[in-house]
Amino acid sequence: MAEKPQPVHVVYCGVCGLPAEYCEFGPDFAKCKPWLRENAPDLYPDLLSGKDDKEVEKAAEKLQAVGIGGGAGGDVSVGASTSKQEEVKRLPGGKIKKKEKQEVVIEKIVRNKRKCVTVVKGLDLFGVKLSDASKKLGKKFATGASVVKGPTEKEQIDVQGDISYDIVEFITDTWPDVPESAIFFIEDGRKVAAA
Repeated sequence: MAEKPQPVHVVYCGVCGLPAEYCEFGPDFAKCKPWLRENAPDLYPDLLSGKDDKEVEKAAEKLQAVGIGGGAGGDVSVGASTSKQEEVKRLPGGKIKKKEKQEVVIEKIVRNKRKCVTVVKGLDLFGVKLSDASKKLGKKFATGASVVKGPTEKEQIDVQGDISYDIVEFITDTWPDVPESAIFFIEDGRKVAAA
């Protein structure tokens, strides 16, 4: 005769409310650790020995030793990358974030076979206010222009129509801080210099 299946007993964390085995993936694992030590020691045996905290401290020390201006060793590779206008930024988890290159990218997107939209990305990296820039582009080319969020959640300017023929001159004349060498077109999926 078959045994009757027993219900699974799930332990929910008293801090974050997730099942205890998923606390490490939750919003704040550090706050859950004391509760887990007391109520679910079998799920996280590393927490009982204190080994986890020591490993985290060692990893943080290693990151600081390699960091910018932190120690004498390891600065050679970081210094080489900063000379290429790629400054390194530290995020809260110790991860490294590279600063974007200052460049303006212009892309023409064709829709409905005849109509197209010209997308201008990167003007804000040169200190240009995008709302003012969209107004100036709309007036100059007598078309609609608006600031929208792109697929990478960064703001860009969408201009109705194909204005790629005159836009480089207009950008360099209107905003002298933007050099022509920093303006690129995207053609056939490749980045091509405008100059």
